Amino acid sequence: MWLWQAPDFPNFTWNEADILKIIADIRYQQGLLLGRIQDVGFEEKGSAIIEAQTQNVINSALIENEHLSLSDVRSSIARHLGFQKDYQKADRKTEGMVEMLLDATDQSDKPLTKQRLFGWHNALFPDGFSGIHAITVAQWREEYGDPMQVVSGMGDRLRVHFEAPASQVDEMMQQFFDWAEHESLDPIIKSGIAHLWFLTIHPFEDGNGRIARAISDAFLSESDGVKQRFYNLSSQIQKDKKNYYKRLQMQQRADLDITPWLTWYLNAVQLALKSANHDLNQILFKSQLWQKINSHQSVNERQKTIINLMLSADFKGNINTSKYAKLCKCSPDTALRDINQLKKRGVLIKNPENKGRNTSYFLTSSIDTIDR
Repeated sequence: MWLWQAPDFPNFTWNEADILKIIADIRYQQGLLLGRIQDVGFEEKGSAIIEAQTQNVINSALIENEHLSLSDVRSSIARHLGFQKDYQKADRKTEGMVEMLLDATDQSDKPLTKQRLFGWHNALFPDGFSGIHAITVAQWREEYGDPMQVVSGMGDRLRVHFEAPASQVDEMMQQFFDWAEHESLDPIIKSGIAHLWFLTIHPFEDGNGRIARAISDAFLSESDGVKQRFYNLSSQIQKDKKNYYKRLQMQQRADLDITPWLTWYLNAVQLALKSANHDLNQILFKSQLWQKINSHQSVNERQKTIINLMLSADFKGNINTSKYAKLCKCSPDTALRDINQLKKRGVLIKNPENKGRNTSYFLTSSIDTIDR
């Protein structure tokens, strides 16, 4: 028997004592993060919002093995939030994903409705196709005599994760919307229940996972009590994707006691908040680094480009002369001269493990090394 076939579905139960312990820690982490945010400047706060939402979009797509351009997503979010004016529009799919998640989080006080979710679905599939397959867009999936199988893989590797209801999708979704609007539970707990409940119904032909995470984000945003988002859950789910799917599948085959699912989900929220506090440290360090550099002597455009690249989360490894020259499209001599200037100022630190042609440099981790 599947979860939705339980006689009392969707009257979920959970161990309140266990769940409230996790909620207490989440509230502490929330307060810590939001309290720190209040003390940072406008530019740093904007950077934190853009980075959190960028990673949210990128990773929610990545969970479904869809790869979006990091620069396109970041630029789109910056424009939508009013932090960037000069902008070359990204592809419609990227724009749609950004628009859906920003609507979910920035408009968390708006009720979830059929038309709102249809709008999100249309944004995800603007051309009416999922890959090479035409799908029904901005409508519930068609109802057949047999349950909908939620599968992955092909041929001999085809795997049935669970089965979703064959019919009454509209009635089940209306019950979901009524609960979302009127249930007075803590929004953090509601975010976990809504995630599972929506995926159990699986009302769309495709895109259910991305929309489920957007719904969760809406409740988490309501819980924060602010429009802006400074942490994201999708990155944490992507890091533990195997267990994410495992927990969902196990719950589909279990009874209405959803303590195991809620425990996993809320622990993921905890980890997302802790990661956000770490990310904020990086943003503050970047701001302090530039203040220290510019307070003595500004750097040239090439050096500025390299420092910003090395500060970004997606920069891998250290920098050397050839890598510098390639990134800045300059000669090796110019690259070496730039590096030596940054080394002399304490911005770049020579890697003691590499010598000769393998000499490389890493960015200082302390502003105290600069211009001593």
